[in-house]
Amino acid sequence: MKVVYIEKPGKIELVDKEKPVPKKGEALLKIKYCGICGADVATFTGNQPFTTYPRIPGHEFSAEIIEIEENNLGLKVGDIVTANPYFNCGSCYSCNRGIVNACTSNETMGVQRDGSFAEYITMPIERIYSGKGLSAKTLALIEPFSIGYHASKRGNIKPDHKVLVIGAGAIGIFAAISAKLKGATVYISDVFEKRLENALKFGIDGTIDVSKENLEEKTKELTNGNGFDVCIEAVGQSSTFLDCINCAAFGADIILIGNGKKETTFNHSILLKKELNIYGSRNALKSDFLELIDFISSGKISVDGIVSDIFDKEDALKAFDSLVHNDGSKFKVLVKMS
Repeated sequence: MKVVYIEKPGKIELVDKEKPVPKKGEALLKIKYCGICGADVATFTGNQPFTTYPRIPGHEFSAEIIEIEENNLGLKVGDIVTANPYFNCGSCYSCNRGIVNACTSNETMGVQRDGSFAEYITMPIERIYSGKGLSAKTLALIEPFSIGYHASKRGNIKPDHKVLVIGAGAIGIFAAISAKLKGATVYISDVFEKRLENALKFGIDGTIDVSKENLEEKTKELTNGNGFDVCIEAVGQSSTFLDCINCAAFGADIILIGNGKKETTFNHSILLKKELNIYGSRNALKSDFLELIDFISSGKISVDGIVSDIFDKEDALKAFDSLVHNDGSKFKVLVKMS
């Protein structure tokens, strides 16, 4: 079979690997679509702090079940599905408390273990989720949506809240949509006008183009000088974390999704002065996946419009390069594996 293979930072190619054979309790999946996450791009460029090499990237995917044993989940050959790509140990302190998404020995597909950019993979049956009739393209969006959705649940977002999301990439937009589902008024900021225009298609209340507007001044204007009740950081830069602190209201929640390698220096007294609540958000839970599949299959949400490009697997390098040199016109990029 063909797999997308990152031997080391900057070197990616399509290579041949042996087709996997499922073990007891596993299913054989034929991958349909893979989404390229910002973490995958960071793995390609060498900026992902958790990645080990060489590595097959990918953890956003849809697939067709090719082989599966009898199971109590109703899954069968031919089903179009998605899956949970975060492998937890089941025995650490976090796992024992049910915080399996923050397992101390977590291995995420495409990061600490090989991922979904392959024609076939095996997967533990309990990690596979029925697509409930959703298309393969849509199911490839469930995992990135779950990241923003889980993050939105970390904070105390209420219908009367004003929320700022910093970063209008796919994860930021999914976080903004999730905040809208809670009834909040949501604004999103970015340096790319095209990204902000795309965000408005999903019902976001307003945008802030920080290449042209001063974020703190705009915050005062939009919040009557109070600051935002919740700030969600979806970039992973030191400067955008500080922006969240500066734009947050006294007593506000700050939720961190963006992941990066750079250290941040600031006077921590501002956290005390404003009595801010800082929440990290890592991965997602099974419940997040299932809730989103139900939301979308019921017609309550449509997210397909976030896909800007689809590449064939033979053009995977072009797909990754398009995101490395993204001018803001690339939102969610999918690679068709079969």
